[in-house]
Amino acid sequence: MRLPFTALHVVQPGDGGVARVVTDVVGAQVARGMRVAVACPPDGPLAVGVRAAGGEVHPWRAGRDPGWRLPAECRRVAEIVELVRPDLVHAHSAKAGLAARLAVRGRVPTVHQPHAWSFEAVGGLTGALARHWERWAAARWTDRVVCVSEAERERGVRAGVRASWCVVRNGVDVARFAGGAGTPACADNADVEDRFSPSDGGAWDGGVRGDATRGGGSRQGDVPPPVTASPLVVCVGRLCRQKGQDALLQAWRTVVEHVPRAHLALVGDGPSGAALRAAAPPGVTFAGAVDDPAPWYRAADLVVLPSRWEGMALAPLEAMASGRPVLLTDVDGARESLPPGQEAHCLVPPDDPAALAAALIRLLQRPLLRRTLARRAQHHVRDAFDVHRVGAALADVYDEVTARRRPPVLREPVAR
Repeated sequence: MRLPFTALHVVQPGDGGVARVVTDVVGAQVARGMRVAVACPPDGPLAVGVRAAGGEVHPWRAGRDPGWRLPAECRRVAEIVELVRPDLVHAHSAKAGLAARLAVRGRVPTVHQPHAWSFEAVGGLTGALARHWERWAAARWTDRVVCVSEAERERGVRAGVRASWCVVRNGVDVARFAGGAGTPACADNADVEDRFSPSDGGAWDGGVRGDATRGGGSRQGDVPPPVTASPLVVCVGRLCRQKGQDALLQAWRTVVEHVPRAHLALVGDGPSGAALRAAAPPGVTFAGAVDDPAPWYRAADLVVLPSRWEGMALAPLEAMASGRPVLLTDVDGARESLPPGQEAHCLVPPDDPAALAAALIRLLQRPLLRRTLARRAQHHVRDAFDVHRVGAALADVYDEVTARRRPPVLREPVAR
């Protein structure tokens, strides 16, 4: 890559996981000597993080979904492109991918990173239109589609998206999440399933909970409540149909029948918040949105994400980096996130409250198993999902994409 190289990220508003990914990527790219600009809302945690990492913030006030404001949102992206004059535009998620590609229309090398396909969120005519758009835009105005998991790439191929593909799995700032994690050592790394039977459950020892007060932000909800006497299950994610918190609350009614002292914390906000609060059984805390989920991971005995679809969710990687065991639904990216051999304990079918409840009960009744899973998971994320690896991989993608667009170098013939 020729330096200085200018990259412009266009980021969909309101997606905390993607915002954290972009913040970490911006830091890694600035450290490599790149000039990095980000089009995003100017007053949220993403803008704060980008500025702290040394990037530029260019205000882009856009909604999450296409609507009557789309033409103005596209014009604003075009204005930012004209101002920044980037070597490459990198659009994140469906709405930003739509607006950026309509604004640029192939005039600047363009990378699109879906972070889960738009057509998975909707059905019927809307879903068909979303698939048609992704097929058309990928073929015409996208130099490279970057998927965060091999499963996400395969889903795009099955949907008929023909593109120049690559897979760059998500990464996290391992050092930041591991700091203060307080993961206790296990007696050994052997499989403890045979040594810790279901009848041994109920010996609550705090699991792998660390210091819940470290690393918290300033907003209410950033610091977990003192739930020290009960096993604490934490779910971090936007409160919406995609993340499946409604199925989790159904499962939780069964969990508390078997583990009556258990407590569940939902960390995030979103369009499903009011309905979820109305349906919540006792023993559930709604923490709201937080700028930094790290204190909640450290407070947890178990982190759960019951998504209906993903590309590769960030929250499980953050939780594992924090030294916490995770329970996930078997959606795109989940198997690729987990250490080998943990699928039997840590994966359940999506949209299956009964299976989710059974897995939660099993894990909450086995503190020693949770410790072993957590320790292996932390080593796994450290070795395979560090954000610096992501920065290097994206730099290679940028170099390949822009090299294709460079005109050939013409040289004078050598005189004989």
